[in-house]
Amino acid sequence: MKLERLAVGGLLAALLALGGCATTGEARNPRDPWEPFNRHAYNFNEGLDRVLLKPAATWYRDKVPPLMRTGVANFFGNVGDAWSAVNNLLQWRLPEFEESLARFQLNTMFGVFGIFDVASEFNIERHKEDFGQTLGRWGVPAGPFVMLPFLGPSTLRDTMALPVERRYDLIGLIENTGVRDFTYVLNAVDRRSNLLRVGNVLEEAALDKYSFTRDAYLQRRRAQIFDREDNREAPPPGLPDESLEEPAEAAPARPPASAPAR
Repeated sequence: MKLERLAVGGLLAALLALGGCATTGEARNPRDPWEPFNRHAYNFNEGLDRVLLKPAATWYRDKVPPLMRTGVANFFGNVGDAWSAVNNLLQWRLPEFEESLARFQLNTMFGVFGIFDVASEFNIERHKEDFGQTLGRWGVPAGPFVMLPFLGPSTLRDTMALPVERRYDLIGLIENTGVRDFTYVLNAVDRRSNLLRVGNVLEEAALDKYSFTRDAYLQRRRAQIFDREDNREAPPPGLPDESLEEPAEAAPARPPASAPAR
């Protein structure tokens, strides 16, 4: 439960930062009212990534054979399919639930616990869902943006979903502490290795990496929740549409046209 403690600690620190900034009278981005704290957390994560995670991910990419790296990614993808099946069911997306469950069963039984992606050979699509998306799908607002130390970008809603995510994570069920910790580290390194090229593009293109990361994360989370790619961008009937854009300024009303002269 260390990650949950870190997440909660980061959130409390953000609340303290918000309280400290409330007296300054400075205008804040409504999506990011805790920006001063979030930028400090972002810089901390950047330093940690620079000295530890990125070198480990680069070594992993350069030294581990591609076939083995693919197997590792498939294994963690299979673990994610089990939790995605649960969240698709909670969102009452029955076709996606059936496909996620079928993927997990096929890859676990015939793909050596997911090392081989047998389900994709049968054209069974992956539908990644997490508990934060489930909360958002049923109308829980995202709340302010939060940059969590060690864990990266999040929102208040996604941060509150973290304890549930960790509680039902299949990796957390591994009883041997050493094996469990190694598995978590391997997952982090594997995911970071897949983002090395994206990180290099970000280094070259973004003038303000923090703002770019924040905006990209919020847009991606909205797309994940409301499924723009499936033309289901609106939330379920009766639920609020949590727009990420600033409200447009209302156009001044025009006076009614005068009646034509007779």
